[in-house]
Amino acid sequence: MNRTSQDRSDRSKPSAAPAERTEPKEPKEPREPARSEPSPKPKEQDHGTRLTVLVALGANLLIAVAKAVGGLFTGSPALLSEAAHSVADSLNEVFLLAALRRSRRPADSRHPFGYGKERFFWSLLAAVGIFVMGGCFSFFQGFEALRNGGEESSGGYVAGLAVLVVSLLAEGASLFRAVHQVRGQGGAGGLRDPALRTVVAEDGTAVLGVTLAIVGMALHMITGQIVWEASASFAIGALLVGVAYWLGRDAREQLIGRAADPESSGRIRALLQAQPEIDSVESLLTMEIGLDSTLVAARIDLVPGLDSEEVEEVAVRIKRSVAHMVPEADQIFLDVTDAAAARAPSREDGAREDGARADGARGDGARAEGARADGASTEAAGTEAAHRAGTAEGPAATGERGGA
Repeated sequence: MNRTSQDRSDRSKPSAAPAERTEPKEPKEPREPARSEPSPKPKEQDHGTRLTVLVALGANLLIAVAKAVGGLFTGSPALLSEAAHSVADSLNEVFLLAALRRSRRPADSRHPFGYGKERFFWSLLAAVGIFVMGGCFSFFQGFEALRNGGEESSGGYVAGLAVLVVSLLAEGASLFRAVHQVRGQGGAGGLRDPALRTVVAEDGTAVLGVTLAIVGMALHMITGQIVWEASASFAIGALLVGVAYWLGRDAREQLIGRAADPESSGRIRALLQAQPEIDSVESLLTMEIGLDSTLVAARIDLVPGLDSEEVEEVAVRIKRSVAHMVPEADQIFLDVTDAAAARAPSREDGAREDGARADGARGDGARAEGARADGASTEAAGTEAAHRAGTAEGPAATGERGGA
């Protein structure tokens, strides 16, 4: 009875193995909804970002009109520079609204990966606008102020400072709204959105630029020297050029094709290496193709002994696991190879190379033997020629002695 019970228990052990193999399949049910969770989030983020851009656009339009009127009335170069700054910001907000609308178009046959990079393109145009309309015009106003000089009445100073103070409050409110939006999207992670990043940069530089203009105008009013306002214009221009360069460089990297952040790439690689069916991860490539869309391409070697159905099952499971771990990875491609089959051609190539080297060595030996045979025949021919020459000289010498 003990033996039979042991035999039955032994027979029951293998039947438990398939149950263990099927255990990883059970979590697939909760993974499906986890993958679909991020889909409504970008829409909510777009709504919040669009509202932030609209607030910045309204504030910049009102501020641009106020600064332009005040600058023309007072002749202040710093105030005119800030007016150009606000006009550039208003135009950039229009670009960003276009980016928000166009980047959400669905994929089609001409653009199978979607239009996510539209955001990066319009952000690049916004950077160019900041550089040309804001930075260059501010430098121009600074040079004009130094060349022509300028005197302002006390009323002009008061009006200009009042406009700048109101502008500072409006720009500060817009910046507060943008920072609040960034915090709502996860702090520094919210700056991944190029539209929101541009608004934060514009409002931040606007607050700093208005502060510089107030300081320059106040020093001009106190000292009576236009150089202070001209210096403020130069400082505003340098600030705008620096921000434009930063935004343009970031948009350029994203348009060219920037890899996913190292943390996400490391998690994907660790997930692949943890799979028991994967022998090695030959390569892992990632690229951001949109704000919340990432392309993942991996070349993996599977352990030998898997049939086609098991390979397909493993590939499907790996894709679901990657999408569950990194929700923005919505384009996943796997190049699956058999480790044993991949190594077999390399061994055959090595054997062929060894055979070729052996054949070459044998050929070199044959050529060396031929060279030695040629040398021996040449030496024999030379000896025979010398012998003939000596034989011919013998009779001639005998005749000469006889004649003597």
